[in-house]
Amino acid sequence: MATQLVKLRHMPADELEEIHALMEAHEIEVYETSAGNWGISMPALWLSNDYQLSQAKALLEQYGEERFNRMRSEYETLKEEGKARTFLDIARENPIRYVAYLVMIAGLFYISLVPFLSLVAE
Repeated sequence: MATQLVKLRHMPADELEEIHALMEAHEIEVYETSAGNWGISMPALWLSNDYQLSQAKALLEQYGEERFNRMRSEYETLKEEGKARTFLDIARENPIRYVAYLVMIAGLFYISLVPFLSLVAE
């Protein structure tokens, strides 16, 4: 029976490639399911043979720790060099989206607070 190993929604492509390479290197047979035509299904990586489950989970846990440490050190290096993306960098990359989000947030606050403000005004 197939067993789900990893959910692939929001997983970076490089991480998925590394996981595939890891499983292939250890001769663990896996297959991938997509999100489907409308994107509502569960994209995941599945283990074909249950007898390899403990080995696959151990490899994924070790890989996860290594990737976390590697990504954290890359981030710290970028931060020290002043090249890490900040909130302002993201806002500068797409200012129209940033302003649209601010307008939506202000609209939600307004809609949420108007009933209470009208009670105070009476």
